[in-house]
Amino acid sequence: MKIIIAGGTGFLGENLETYFTEKGNQVYILTRKPQRENEIYWDAKTIGDWKNMLEKTDVLINLTGKSVDCRYHDKNKQEIYSSRINSTKILQEAIDQCTEKPKLWLNASSATIYVHSENHLNTEENGVIGDDFSMNICKSWETEFFKGKNEKTRKVALRTSIVLGNNGGAFPKLKTITKLGLGGKQGRGNQMVSWIHIDDFCNAIDWIIQNETITGPINITAPAPISNEMMMNQLRKAYNVPFGVNAPVWQLEIASIFMKTETELLLKSRNVYPERLMKSGFRFFFPTFDEAIHNLLKI
Repeated sequence: MKIIIAGGTGFLGENLETYFTEKGNQVYILTRKPQRENEIYWDAKTIGDWKNMLEKTDVLINLTGKSVDCRYHDKNKQEIYSSRINSTKILQEAIDQCTEKPKLWLNASSATIYVHSENHLNTEENGVIGDDFSMNICKSWETEFFKGKNEKTRKVALRTSIVLGNNGGAFPKLKTITKLGLGGKQGRGNQMVSWIHIDDFCNAIDWIIQNETITGPINITAPAPISNEMMMNQLRKAYNVPFGVNAPVWQLEIASIFMKTETELLLKSRNVYPERLMKSGFRFFFPTFDEAIHNLLKI
């Protein structure tokens, strides 16, 4: 297959590139800073020579977007919004100009599209979508993505949860604070954490590619959300750390200013279930958090 990953130089893109390349596929990366032969320049805003690469493409994966791990002041909010909307919009314009359009377009979204929920398990069918900055970003993102339609390009929005891997994402940070004895609960610890092992993430993307009946939004998350308190407890056990200092909300608020991030990333309860993946027959290698972290410990 010919696979193009827009914004593919981050944690998820690098792992997807490795996964699909090892399976014998041709993988090309659209990036602002091309350095390798398979990397093509694009600015995620305007049509360029990269458009020609979309011709006869089997799979287009768009992961472009400014990281939400930052302070939500006006400038960052605008960049978070525009980086997602503009890249999606310009890809649609490019596809519209293609003679032989991509067969499948997978566009990033986020499991944070659902409201804070400690008890209600959000599926694609019954998920409750609310109204705040983060949720509105996701809603606008998906609206822009599904606005343009053509019969030849199947579209899937990836409502991805926290992805756990050793070479990026949240897991190295969780591992570090646990080893430092700071791995207690954050806030009340009741907030649910939806997550997925990086291997299952890559396999889920492959599964969606192979299953042509899958369209629309799909939750990319393991089937066993876990509370923040239980997650930190399992991390301490895995690393044989006997204690972990709890972090109350007021402390997190202060720390987030110095760390240039937002407490929402830790305190929002993301209680999400991959109903469409499960019903389609997908099987997880690491369905529980305990299985996932013990695998990551071995690598």
